[in-house]
Order: sequence, then structure tokens, then C-alpha cells
Amino acid sequence: MKKSKLFLGLAIFGMLFNSCTTDDTADIIINDNSTGGGSSPSGTIFLAGTYTEDLTLDANNTYKINGSLIMAAGTTLTIPAGMVLEAEASGSDVYIAISSGAQIIANGTASNPIILTSDSPAPQAGDWGGLILLGDAPINSVTGAATATSEIASLPYGGTDTTDNSGIIRYLRVQYSGGSADGQSENNGISFYGVGNGTTVQYIQVYEGKDDGVEFFGGTVNVDFVSVVNAQDDSIDWTEGYAGTITNAHVSHGAEHDKGIEADGYNTDIGNNSSPVFWSKPTVTNLTIVGNGSDTGNEAIRLRAGTQGIFTNVLLEGFAEGFDLDGNAGAMSLNPTGTGVINGDLSVTDVTFVDVTLQVKNDTGDMFTDADFLSGIGNATGTDFASWGANWTVGN
Repeated sequence: MKKSKLFLGLAIFGMLFNSCTTDDTADIIINDNSTGGGSSPSGTIFLAGTYTEDLTLDANNTYKINGSLIMAAGTTLTIPAGMVLEAEASGSDVYIAISSGAQIIANGTASNPIILTSDSPAPQAGDWGGLILLGDAPINSVTGAATATSEIASLPYGGTDTTDNSGIIRYLRVQYSGGSADGQSENNGISFYGVGNGTTVQYIQVYEGKDDGVEFFGGTVNVDFVSVVNAQDDSIDWTEGYAGTITNAHVSHGAEHDKGIEADGYNTDIGNNSSPVFWSKPTVTNLTIVGNGSDTGNEAIRLRAGTQGIFTNVLLEGFAEGFDLDGNAGAMSLNPTGTGVINGDLSVTDVTFVDVTLQVKNDTGDMFTDADFLSGIGNATGTDFASWGANWTVGN
């Protein structure tokens, strides 16, 4: 990646410092003037560029992201509880990326959540990009310790470290995300690329995103307490061999939406290149997905491309289809989703359907009954979102 310049403007001193160009440290310019990368007359500090040193935001300052903010390997981005960090509503190429080997410490609280949002006075989905974390945990789009390249920012991710640690995120809300980068690729609200289970992720919400809410590209990261409201594409998405846990998830659809969950065993645009071959297999516990009614023709959860997964306590409300399973027949097929059901690697225990016309649609080519896939129908209560989502979430 071409070395970029990092501009930090502080309207305090009119001093200009240029770092040496003989090392890998990004330039730091301190000035009192004010368009991109500097500070405005009001004292707003603009953030953009590739940071090769730690960046700790001060609760007493006002910041704005006006480009791609990339934390290089070995650095840490620290955001204090209660901070509202705005991004310019230009859509394209405005995002935060935590590279493999870097960390984010965003430790909010229920009474002081961290909010990443648009600076528009009339914000809407797609105003800016979103939050991207990249790690060194296993992915199945490559073999061994090889890495893949992220769609946004073209950064490497993936490896062999299941316990990879990308930092701490608690009580963080991402709003109005999904803007395009490079003029075409859309960001998700929060993207986890090969992130490991040494990372702490608890109490996150994505609100009014233009693309997916939360997406997992392989990795083993565990996510506890996740809310996605009004995502215009899939609310929760996984691919590339994701094998973490999702515990207590609440999805609420808006007028524009796609699936509550779209799950792939591997990235079908790349292929399952792992050796030995493995598939996505997360554990999902305490899940509620609320749609717009069974007459809308939508499906709550699509399981395809050989994905596996263990679901427990699932409440689905307001869909034409509850679970739609796609694949090819046989264990040796390209997309053995049905094989997962037959072998017990893809199952649902305790599920309740409310205003759902068809509980299971089997398009896998394999023969199995609904009872082979589902058990405990009517027993589920879903997640207690009214309790854990109180005070810090919006749009409920």
C-alpha cells in the first residue's frame, strides 16, 4: 500500500512538524488551517490516513473522519466511552480499518455508548463506510498460513491463530453505514475479516445500514449481544469458514431489507481452498428475527454453500419462509448443505415460528425431514432484547 499522510490539526499552535521520510512513520502535521486533514475554526480534528503509531482519542476533543482511517499492524486505536465520532457523509472511502496485528479499544458502557455515525444534519443509510477489523484467524478461502485481501481497503487477513486478538469492543453503535468504497464496493456496518476469539465483542448495534449489518469473513470471533435494525441488505452474514459464537442477537427489518441471516460455508466467488477442507460452523444461541409479515415473501434465514451451524432458542416472526436451505446433493458435492443436516452439523433446537408460512424449504438435493433439522418447535423465546438492549440502542 502506498504510504499515506496523516493529518492531525489542533487549533492551538501554528507549528508545523514533518516526520522523517527515512522511516515508515506516517507524516504528522499540526496546523491551524483547515480543510482536509486539519482542524476547522471550531476546533474539530480531522482523522484520515494510515497510522503507524497509537491513536488515543480525547473525550474533551471533537473529531471527524474525512477519509480512510487505517490503523497499521502494531498500533492501537482507543476511543473513550461516550464519544460520538462522526464521519463525513460522502459515502465513498470514509471508514475505519483495524489491520491485522492492530487493535481497537472501544470500551463503552450502557449509559455511555460509543457512537460512530454520519455528520449529516439529515443522515441516511450509506452516508459513510463503517468499521472493519482484520485478524490472523483461519479462513477457508486460502490454504494454511496464506492470507486473503479484504474487499474494502485491500488489506490482508487470515492465518492460523484461532486466538488472534483485535482488541475490545463494548457498547458500540454504528449508524448510517454502507457507503461505497472505490466507487463500487459497499461497506458493512461492522466487518470481521479473519478475527480471532481473543477479541472481545459485546453489545454492538448497527442501525440504518445500506449493506449488511454485521458480516464475518471466516475467523473465530465470539460476539455477545448484537442488534441490527433496518439493514438494507442482510442483517447478519457469514462466509469463509466462520466458526465463532453469536449469543443473544436481535434483528429487526425495515422497509428495505434482505435476509435476517445469510450464511455461506465458503465464499462462492473464491472457492473453498482450505486443506483439509472445512466449512463455516458457528454456534448461534438466543436469536430473534422480526420481519414485516408473512405476506412480504421474504425469508428469515438462508443457509447455503455447505454452511453448518448449531442454532438454539430461535424466534422468527413475520416471514414467508423461516429457513431456506440451498446446496447440492451428497457429501462430496460442491455445496453439501444437506449433508450437514444429515450428519447433525446443521441443526436447530427449540424454535418458535410466529406468522411464518413455510418453516423449512429444502433446496439441497438431499432427502431429510423437517424433524431431522428442527426440534422443540414452539419452545423458543428468543433473546431478551428488552433487557439487554435498554438505554444504549436506538430504533427499537
